[in-house]
Amino acid sequence: MDFSTNGAEYIDQTAGVSRIGGNLALYKRLLGRFVEGNHYEELERAILNGDMENAALLAHSLKGVSANLSLVKISSITVELEQLLKNNADHSLCLDELKQAYSITLEQISEILG
Repeated sequence: MDFSTNGAEYIDQTAGVSRIGGNLALYKRLLGRFVEGNHYEELERAILNGDMENAALLAHSLKGVSANLSLVKISSITVELEQLLKNNADHSLCLDELKQAYSITLEQISEILG
């Protein structure tokens, strides 16, 4: 596994593996579960349905999961998105930024999982 800084803006693999005691196989399994989780789709659906309370909870959950896996970009964006949703503020730009970061992160996870 290449732990270079390439892509570290989105995924800090070194920190992620370190966070779970250096177990690379477990880290990869957790990344696979993240991909299967469809977190962004659930969040977007809640927003489209006007359920901002649930959307804020989903953003909070995504923030925690992404932080635990060291999915750096998603984690940082969801900090802001959660607050915007809780305050019923304009979240459209933040959601667009999250959608892009989520897509890039999934591509990078696919490369990690090989």
